Amino acid sequence: MGIAESLLINEQRYGYPLCPCRLSGGSREADLDIICPCDYRDPDLADYGRCYCALYVSPTVTEEQLDGPIPERRPSKEKRQAPKKENVENDIVIWRCKVCGYLCARPQPPEVCPICGASKDRFERFNPK
Repeated sequence: MGIAESLLINEQRYGYPLCPCRLSGGSREADLDIICPCDYRDPDLADYGRCYCALYVSPTVTEEQLDGPIPERRPSKEKRQAPKKENVENDIVIWRCKVCGYLCARPQPPEVCPICGASKDRFERFNPK
């Protein structure tokens, strides 16, 4: 409950739901990658069964797996910068949920469709051309 309460406090404080386990960069633009659900949630769920602050947890995680820390994926402030356009085009894929049609643009499909709850294997690459 403490994590959820901190998320609400950050939303009141900053005007957006900033991850309670990370420090604000001072502006919404600097914090875009850590607005909950953050950009690192899905890779953390895939690799560790939970996100950095354990607000999101996959159904297969045991109680013992919630205790230990997981590595921080967020680059240091010095290494963070806006991605170059050519890198974005090469790294991002449009994924389509075959169940409900939900579209998302990211390197990997989400673990679970946020609309219908379908699993990751129900997504396909979407080519609008």
